[in-house]
Amino acid sequence: MLYYQKNMKQNEIEGLLRVSAKGLGYVSPPDAKTKDEAIEIDPNFLNTGLPGDKVRVLIHPEVRNEPRTGEIIEIVERKRLEFVGTLEPAFAEASSGKQEKEIYYLVPDDKRIYRDILIAKEKLGGGVIGDKVLVKITEWKDPKKDPIGEVVLVIGKPGLNDVEMQAIVFEKGFRPDFPPEVEKEAKALKQNAAAEVAREIKNRRDLRDTLTFTIDPVDAKDFDDAISFKKLGNGKLEVGIHIADVSHYVRPDTKLDREAQKRATSIYLVDRTIPMLPEILSNDLCSLNPGADKLAFSAIFTFDEKYNLIDEWFGRTIINSNKRFTYESAQEVLDGKPSQGNTLSTDSQGVTLALTSLNKIAYKLRADKMANGAIAFETTEIKFVLDSTGKPLGVMKKTRGDSHLLVEDFMLLANRKVAEYVSEKVKRADKKFVYRVHDQPDIDKLKQLANFIEPLGYQLKFVGNSVPAQSINTLLKTVEGKPEEAMIQTATMRSMAKAIYSMKNIGHYGLAFHDYTHFTSPIRRYPDTMVHRLLAYYLAEQKPPEEELKLDDNLCLHSSQMEIAAQEAERDSIRYKQVEFLLDKVGTVFNGTISGLAKWGIYVQDQETLAEGMVRLMELSDDYYVFDEKNYCMTGRNTRRRFRLGDKVRIKLTRADLRERILDFVFV
Repeated sequence: MLYYQKNMKQNEIEGLLRVSAKGLGYVSPPDAKTKDEAIEIDPNFLNTGLPGDKVRVLIHPEVRNEPRTGEIIEIVERKRLEFVGTLEPAFAEASSGKQEKEIYYLVPDDKRIYRDILIAKEKLGGGVIGDKVLVKITEWKDPKKDPIGEVVLVIGKPGLNDVEMQAIVFEKGFRPDFPPEVEKEAKALKQNAAAEVAREIKNRRDLRDTLTFTIDPVDAKDFDDAISFKKLGNGKLEVGIHIADVSHYVRPDTKLDREAQKRATSIYLVDRTIPMLPEILSNDLCSLNPGADKLAFSAIFTFDEKYNLIDEWFGRTIINSNKRFTYESAQEVLDGKPSQGNTLSTDSQGVTLALTSLNKIAYKLRADKMANGAIAFETTEIKFVLDSTGKPLGVMKKTRGDSHLLVEDFMLLANRKVAEYVSEKVKRADKKFVYRVHDQPDIDKLKQLANFIEPLGYQLKFVGNSVPAQSINTLLKTVEGKPEEAMIQTATMRSMAKAIYSMKNIGHYGLAFHDYTHFTSPIRRYPDTMVHRLLAYYLAEQKPPEEELKLDDNLCLHSSQMEIAAQEAERDSIRYKQVEFLLDKVGTVFNGTISGLAKWGIYVQDQETLAEGMVRLMELSDDYYVFDEKNYCMTGRNTRRRFRLGDKVRIKLTRADLRERILDFVFV
């Protein structure tokens, strides 16, 4: 099959380049459903293409039973030209003791950057051999030669916590600091904040007398959502979901807005947050801090005595949060154990009633969601205990109680109802609103999953070329508590598509919502700000400008890409701390779970720290093992010993390499 786009030859495609750690390139056709359909590009045919670049590919003639291959013939658009790595000398010293040439090179941290970057001495920017630096490629015309670059920032010495965390941020294309002109705009907004709030009161629904509170992590500094509660009489209850009105302050075409667009999201590392907006806005002006009048964009719902939703309202409001709860302190109230810090001097019983009533409504919302087919994947997250230098002293698993789920369920409700309102308003037309969408799983992956679970006694229900989400949920419920639970849950998660931002509303498969958006976190996600602006037009019975809709369409792709980069940064910081924590534990035996299989070995995860490492194939010396990719297992040819995805195993740590962030294990 040949793929093509408008104004392109039929044997050419245009797309984003992915590069493996081994230097192989992949570009997916526009209509590809899975990565398996990507065109493979040999390293010799990358022609200076780098990960994330938009490239044009000439597809080679098809060879039966072989992967489709091609070569890059044009770099349409560079994703980025700045990379983090370590400075090394390019040439050894001559016998005279003088260096033959004053040239150095960067060893990139990202193993997908398959060429070193040459740097002349006068372009070192103060960096010395061994420094971790940020380098910009300034010239690369000949793919047979290394690119030329210059140091734009010396980050510091490898191994220091602050250096390593900053390196992760820079490597993913983010910046920890804001340009001076952006900070200047933010300060100007703060100086006029009190007068601005006073002017806005007459234009908004005033909810300052309604019981309102925030529920956030104990170390949170930005509060972009609050919940209010009011009894209306006749058994009716009013619940408000109030979101920081970022779009009131961050206006289109300002330096603040352009910087927020560029970042698209906040980043959450192990020991710090890199905010999307300057702290003047994210932690102060826009944050719904208690005891202060704040501008909000709200979704207000009315429930009857049986917790059925009977009315809704959307619009701009002014609120004053009575209290800041942590998840832990809110949970104490729900558990009937309120501490002194949980009471309000004005109405402590009102808070208890509010939280318990909200929890009951949340239980019903959750039950309705699951009944409609939402998929419930249970994932475990970890948190590090760090000393003053950032060194990890311990690892804890995060727990999720009713207080977490309560907030989550009401945020889901607001997101869904905002999307439903606009979707009906525009008669489900494309390119009119920003949605959060989740495509159905690829049919081939579902069939592979079905073939995998059938010998284990389980089935998936197919309806045409898809599997209803209810069938996935039934499978996950059925395997709960059984030995194969982890294996089947992992295999099922890997068959799922990834949620993205789009102006084409295809629904959200995982949540089983026909309409869904992101409305509730504009301090840390730019698409939420886009949603607020568009919602304001539709509430005012106005049509958004076509230029804005076109820009939003482009920003959906950018925001999805930056979301992935932020997630990678978070995972990289966790990975670094996991390896650092295990440095002095080489030789220790752990309980593990097989988390992946490949031709070169078996990936295992320590059950306590969730750190993943590898048992290399060469360590399996008792037999010759055959990798069965479709059935997620590795089987000994003679002994028939089998290692399967999700198996519980005992493992011993044999190597912890902090520079490479590598852990090696053996089975015991």
